[in-house]
Amino acid sequence: MTAQDQHDAAIIAFPQRPEDRLRVALRDLEAALGEQAMAFQEFRMNLAVLGGAVGGLERSLEGYRGTLDALADDSANAHAVATMALQRAEKL
Repeated sequence: MTAQDQHDAAIIAFPQRPEDRLRVALRDLEAALGEQAMAFQEFRMNLAVLGGAVGGLERSLEGYRGTLDALADDSANAHAVATMALQRAEKL
């Protein structure tokens, strides 16, 4: 192990007194709570983005449904016209 490796591998002393350990634990807990708050905020923002995407998809599907309904009406009308033409042709 080189002198540089020994310097990089320095051991951090753990606090000996209970109040010092508590202070370190509380500081770590505060840091963890801060990270959790940031993660939750990011989660909420992602939910908002997802909500917008779902809303866009819903609008797109409504438009598609309207197009399919119009196509069904056109098809029914064409069928009715073809049926009437066939009946007239049979009478001739």
